[in-house]
Order: sequence, then structure tokens, then C-alpha cells
Amino acid sequence: MTDAVQQLAAALAAGQVEVVDLTQPLSEETPILRLPEPFANTPKFRLRELSRFDERGPAWYWNAFEGGEHTGTHLDAPAHWASGRDQDDVSQIPPARLIGPAVVIDHTDRAAADPDHLLTVEDVEAFEATHGRLPEGGWLLFRTGWDARAHDEAAFLNADDTGPHTPGADVACARWLASERAILGFGVETVGIDAGAAHSFDPPFPLHTFLLGAGKYGLTQLANLDRLPPTGALVIAAPLKIVRGSGSPARVLALVPR
Repeated sequence: MTDAVQQLAAALAAGQVEVVDLTQPLSEETPILRLPEPFANTPKFRLRELSRFDERGPAWYWNAFEGGEHTGTHLDAPAHWASGRDQDDVSQIPPARLIGPAVVIDHTDRAAADPDHLLTVEDVEAFEATHGRLPEGGWLLFRTGWDARAHDEAAFLNADDTGPHTPGADVACARWLASERAILGFGVETVGIDAGAAHSFDPPFPLHTFLLGAGKYGLTQLANLDRLPPTGALVIAAPLKIVRGSGSPARVLALVPR
């Protein structure tokens, strides 16, 4: 095992493995989920300066920050949803379950044609027919091209009078991923793991319901999935270890062979 770690370190040093940042920048401009009344909404991220080489602290610069757990690129813990309420909060997730191989299913063209596009079981099975079964203890990342909208909140949320219109997975796929494949979790480029129209599904928000209920995780607002191959990347998701936290902003990195 020591040799394996040394080989990875050597490959990184030699540039044989690329580190791809899958994290969106976190700032006051980061888009956040909008819920209708009477539901409580998450606050926007805010950075407040404490001192910057001045009378408040002559030799140091630092800030305080505030914002919701589910802001920007973040991880959903099982405890985030009613179906997983008795399972791990974000501080209780075993660290080994934050690292795993990743596959990328790319439906960018379909999402461009239909913002309400949904991933199906048949889509995943077609991917598996070409690339092999989804990796046990790995991440399924769903690329839709939505990260190109991340710097324009209106385009990113893509909402009208009927609600938001963003891609996701259908109910059958959500149930199947939770019960039939031993993945760690599901990652997306959108504001949440479920489709924008998932409030009207039966059950509502099926990825939250089935995936988190099965003790798996969600990764949202990912970036740079276009730089990952369909298979072969290793993803590291590093949320803050918030005691009793339902989730956390995360730095998500991928190791990709060159």
C-alpha cells in the first residue's frame, strides 16, 4: 500500500496525473436555491472583513463568513432529507466514503435541447454497455453543460411561472441508482441533485428521497466535468466537518490520468 501512495505521488510530481478542480467559486454572486413561500430559504454567502493590515489587526488579514450549508458546490449528507433523517450528518460521513472512482454520463446536447431533460435507467444501462458497470464505491456524475450558466443566477436557476427548469433524473432512475448500484452518490452541475421540475414528481424530489434515504450522497454545482473522461477519474469530495450539519460547501477535486 505504501508503494501505491508513493506511485501516485510520483505520478503527480511528474505530471502524469492532472488535478481538475470541480468546484465553482464561492462568493456573494453564487446562485442559490429559491423556495416558494412559506418555506425558509437559505441565505446567500457573505464575506465580512475583520481586519486587513490595519488598526483592527496590523499584521493579518481575515474574514468572517456566513451562508447556508447548501450553497455553491456542496455535498448533501443523508441527514439532509426526511428519508435519511436518522442517518449520518456531514460530520459523521466516513472519510473513505468521500473518495472514489467516477464515471461521467454526458447529456449536454440533450439538456441544451430540453432544459427539463431527465436521465433514465435505460440511459445508464446504455452507458454501462459501453463502459462497464457503474463502479462500486464510486460517483456517478451527470454532465449537462449547466456549469456554463453558473455566473448568471437567472440563467442558472432557469425559472418561470411554473417553476425552475433544469435537468436531473426521473423517478425510476433515482430509485434504481439507490437500490441497484453500489455507488457513493450522484453529482450534478445544477443547483440541486434533483431536476427543477422534481417538486411535481411522485414522489417529489426522488433523488433526495431515494439516494439520501439509502445512505448515499449528492454533489451539486460541479464545474469542469468536460475535462473528465467517461471513466478513469478519481474524485475527492471534501466538505467541512460540521457537527449536526445536513451538508456543507465542499472542495471537489478529480485526479485524471494524462
